[in-house]
Amino acid sequence: MMDLVVRSRRAVTADGERPAAVGVREGVIVEVAGYDAVLDAAEEHDLGDDALLPGLVDTHVHVNEPGRTQWEGFPTATRAAAAGGVTAIVDMPLNSLPPTVDVDALRVKQAAATGQCHVDVGFWGGAIPGNAGALPGLHEAGVFGFKAFLADSGVPEFPPVSPIELAAALSAVDAQFVVHAEDPFHLHEAASSAAYPDFLASRPPEAEHAAVRTAIDAARAGGRRVHILHLSAAGALPLIRRARAEGLRVTAETCPHYLALAAEHVPPGATEFKCCPPIREAANADLLWAALAAGEITCVVSDHSPCTPELKRPDTGDFAAAWGGIASVQLGLPVIWTAARARGHSLPDVVSWMARRPADLVGLSRKGRLAVGADADLVAFAPDASFTVDPAALHHRNPVTPYAGQTLTGVVRATWLRGRPVTGETPHGRFLTRES
Repeated sequence: MMDLVVRSRRAVTADGERPAAVGVREGVIVEVAGYDAVLDAAEEHDLGDDALLPGLVDTHVHVNEPGRTQWEGFPTATRAAAAGGVTAIVDMPLNSLPPTVDVDALRVKQAAATGQCHVDVGFWGGAIPGNAGALPGLHEAGVFGFKAFLADSGVPEFPPVSPIELAAALSAVDAQFVVHAEDPFHLHEAASSAAYPDFLASRPPEAEHAAVRTAIDAARAGGRRVHILHLSAAGALPLIRRARAEGLRVTAETCPHYLALAAEHVPPGATEFKCCPPIREAANADLLWAALAAGEITCVVSDHSPCTPELKRPDTGDFAAAWGGIASVQLGLPVIWTAARARGHSLPDVVSWMARRPADLVGLSRKGRLAVGADADLVAFAPDASFTVDPAALHHRNPVTPYAGQTLTGVVRATWLRGRPVTGETPHGRFLTRES
């Protein structure tokens, strides 16, 4: 007897999209059978032509709790994630107070998250100047790796590292390093302006190109794994391509806003579109899509980075003064599916980019796939249904979004975490570690 069976004529398994019935016992997938297979279960759902997907894995989420919980918190961020079909997140080490730069800070963050998580949650550690000695202990405590900034992070308690300090961090511990790759020497102070082109000019593509070179040099010198976060500038792709051809362990991600939004269409004063690195032109997005299709960009994650409305939308509409971050953990799946299918991509493509590959990046072999032995993280997804984005329907704490009023295709009907429905009422998420 199984606890749960979910059937769909469009289940996305390791073999692609096919009719299937997924059987669950004690939170684990124990069978992936034909759609019409006879399976005894205490509970059964037939999704018909709605798709059955594995829960998405978002390895780039800023929850901000504790310390800046007015920006975002574990209950709201994880509820938004579940509503968007995301069943596992990895929280970034900054914007919370204290930042996750030593074991004590990790314990403070875990204490704040305890009992509040609607999805499973893991944690990144942070590499900042002077803390290389703390990294081995933090890694042993279970963080998935370490984030470093090469330029100002936007918060004073998480300063950037120099190339020498990045190399020292990589030498201190054999771990996955994830790098915010913008070079400060190519950034310009943005003038107060409500015109998006003025902000865009302050963070030119060359800043990313130079920082990606720095990260690749560090990976080469230390023999370590380096992952380029939120790649925006497609001109850096040849550098990554050559590094991988050289045998270096260098990977890259991008985000929904770099693939689905374009600088040409950002209205004056629309500071909800501000992020760092910035949204660039439509032609640049075309190149990112090509790299994603070719496997040169391995995954698509949200970089969910909310703040209070006052910080995001200053009365002046000034891009220089606004907080740089886009909150999209709930909307990433329909945003990407809407754009992907218009370009001829399939649901298995989207699942690879947003579930399996992010899980593989952090070593979560039981996440991001419909397979026997995997966690029963399941998503009922209506790929042909559409909706108009209403900020009031979003679950993150401060529902400001650049997607407001857009019509998107793809609706999350239900989410199960280890075989249990996520309702938004009783949280049952767990902490993830590298050993999970």
